[in-house]
Amino acid sequence: MDPVLSAVRLTVREAVHTLSSSEDGDLIFSTLGSLKRYLGETENPALPGEQEEFARVHFSAFLRCLVGKLSPDWLELLPNGQLEELWASFFLQGPADQAFLVLMEAIEGMAGPSFRLMKMVQLLARFLREGRMAAVMEGQCRQQTELAFPLLQEALVTKVVGLPDRLGNCLQRENLAEFFPQNYFPLLGEEVVRVLQAVVDSLRGGLDCSVSFVSQVLGKACVHGRQKEILGVLVPRLTVLTQGSCLWQRVCWRLVECVPDRAVEAVLTGLVEATPGPEVLSRLLGNLVMKNKKAQFVMTQKLLFLQYGFATPVLQSLLGYLALDSQRRPLLVQALKELLDTWGSSSAVRHAPLPQQRYLSKAILICLAHLGDAELRDSRDGLLASLMAGVKCRLDSSLPAVRRLGMIVAEVASARIHPEGPPLKFQYEEDELSCEMLALATPRPVADSPSEAGPSVTPVAAETPDKETVDGGVPQARLEGSDSELDSDDEFVPYDMSGDRELKSHKAPMYIRDCVEALTTSEDWERWEAALQALEGLVFRSQAATREVSVELAKVLLHLEEKTSVVGFEGLRQRALVAVTVTDPARVAEYLTSQFYAVNYSLRQRMDILDVLTLAAQELSRPGRLSRAPQRSSLDPPSQPSCTAAPAWRAVVDERIRNKARRFSKGCPRRGLAGSPNEFNVVAGYFFFPLLRRFDKPLVTFDLLGDDQLVLGRLAHTLGALMYLAVNTTVAVPMGKALLEFVWALRFHGDGYVRRGLLSAVSSVLLSVPAERLLTDMSDELLEARSWLADVAEKDPDEDCRMLAVKALLLLEKLKDKLLSLSSP
Repeated sequence: MDPVLSAVRLTVREAVHTLSSSEDGDLIFSTLGSLKRYLGETENPALPGEQEEFARVHFSAFLRCLVGKLSPDWLELLPNGQLEELWASFFLQGPADQAFLVLMEAIEGMAGPSFRLMKMVQLLARFLREGRMAAVMEGQCRQQTELAFPLLQEALVTKVVGLPDRLGNCLQRENLAEFFPQNYFPLLGEEVVRVLQAVVDSLRGGLDCSVSFVSQVLGKACVHGRQKEILGVLVPRLTVLTQGSCLWQRVCWRLVECVPDRAVEAVLTGLVEATPGPEVLSRLLGNLVMKNKKAQFVMTQKLLFLQYGFATPVLQSLLGYLALDSQRRPLLVQALKELLDTWGSSSAVRHAPLPQQRYLSKAILICLAHLGDAELRDSRDGLLASLMAGVKCRLDSSLPAVRRLGMIVAEVASARIHPEGPPLKFQYEEDELSCEMLALATPRPVADSPSEAGPSVTPVAAETPDKETVDGGVPQARLEGSDSELDSDDEFVPYDMSGDRELKSHKAPMYIRDCVEALTTSEDWERWEAALQALEGLVFRSQAATREVSVELAKVLLHLEEKTSVVGFEGLRQRALVAVTVTDPARVAEYLTSQFYAVNYSLRQRMDILDVLTLAAQELSRPGRLSRAPQRSSLDPPSQPSCTAAPAWRAVVDERIRNKARRFSKGCPRRGLAGSPNEFNVVAGYFFFPLLRRFDKPLVTFDLLGDDQLVLGRLAHTLGALMYLAVNTTVAVPMGKALLEFVWALRFHGDGYVRRGLLSAVSSVLLSVPAERLLTDMSDELLEARSWLADVAEKDPDEDCRMLAVKALLLLEKLKDKLLSLSSP
């Protein structure tokens, strides 16, 4: 046996025996001091071979012996904490990896709170504060590959990343702030930067190092969901260090290349979110997507198609990274092709949630902004085919937001892909989203200085000075001479013409039949316009005359087309139709519902019928309608010329009386709302049941179950509204059963707007049908609806559908609680 090695072993054995048997503080202190020479921290250190043997063979066992001796009495053998400081120095100055493992082993092995546990926890916190975690990782980076121990590294990675969870389980409420995840992982990020700095210094000195262990730590921390904490510290530091340093860039490239495959997605996702722009991301990743297939899949597939919760700057960083290098640009072209293929899929339009469709649309516009004309020209035919297919699917959608996305992308993409062809132009409402998407289509120049980032707006504004002032703010009118001042008309006060009315040669008709005649046969457009404007008021004033021609008048209004530029034509026509329906509800509703499934009607007219039925039902079900109905129209002519002056003097008199009268109490008088029957009760069936008769029978030009899903969605919403307005009516129960059958037949419809209408209809049934009748007459339907609603609330891709399903489930729970409270004694 080597005598040097046997001497180290004997020394350690004697020291362990002394620690176990002696109670002499001075002897223990001297024994521990003699062993510190093997750590190289004394004036007379041991030989390198002895230090290596002590660290490799005896150090962990000796630390476990120190942990076992820790007690209040043992530490008090010497005053002023001398023994405790010497005891702690072995953990803080020896091999960091072994000290860390022994500390974690001792803490996790203790059954409950104790003096020893708190001392070990405080020592671990000091271990972290003094930067020993960097020493743990640095020691693994300096080991040669053939000398590394995979099991030891795996144990270290697990304990380094899992330290907050392990300490939280052990300490519970006694946990220290240093071990909270929000504090620990930023500290770990700082330690990683220190280790990478040591690696860079070693490489500059000609020594080999490996960052594989640091990559494993980073990957496991990101897999645990701590990307924001650790990368929030790491990325800003690396952004500065890699600027202008090729060596730092190579170290960062190697850092992400060595991340295990199972952690690549988590690390790349965190980096893309944390980096401030594509230039920084390119410095940190290099051409990783060209070397690692998993990284390429994550960057070009998963972050684009399977995840859509990222903000727009993240998407710009991702696609800008692909566009910055010539080797990566083919991946950008391929990504654009796949994006347009997905965007043009009718299945994706029907089943993808709206936020994902916005995300894909933004990605397409960003790709188009980065690609050049030559790159787009090579794939023009395929791109145009996918684009046109997507535009058609989106313009056929029932959701306005989806249609607007199709219009915006079609305008921008068609101009970029085929600039020689005729440009596509659509009319859509401009909002914040549309402005943002149009801005994404403009390529941003890549520049480091703010002055090169884009053109300044100030010179443009300077080119168009205010017309009122020139040459230092001198008014232009004064420069024209004194004649202009003499001829100025500024001192005259303009005449108030706000109350003037346009003089018309024809008076408004006074009878219903005159209005019908004017709307059908008159070629005098002023008379036609006056009849349309006066019709609503005449209907409410002459209800008996209206009932004689109600169906004829409804037919005229339903087919009425705008012949002049009447302000608010659609509103005047709709209000007149509603007034006629309210005046003679049974006959007009029967006519309108029969025309809903008739041929030779446009989709606009069919939706007008549904809107009129809903508004008329709402008016009929309104309490106190008869007392307020004649006051609906603001177009009624005054009965007396002096009626406009009456309110003025009456207000003056009332004010004088109020100021001079003495009152002992000022309680406001309350008038109870006059009770009146629900007029919708007797006619609800005329509005509701005819709309359900033929929804599944297609016509030549009208197919609710086919392409006309927009009208089907409006029909579902209308039926739900009619059901809700029929609350407390005798016909509510049969209406509810029929509506649930309608919902059950269409519950798996692919269009989100239709599903929203069906879910609203279910809620209307639960709100309108009495709870007792729901239990007795529709118990089976409710059980089936409950399972369907639960499935929609969990799996439906449309967010609004999920929300409506949750609301319907809550109504079911309230209904169940109400029934249980009624049944309990």
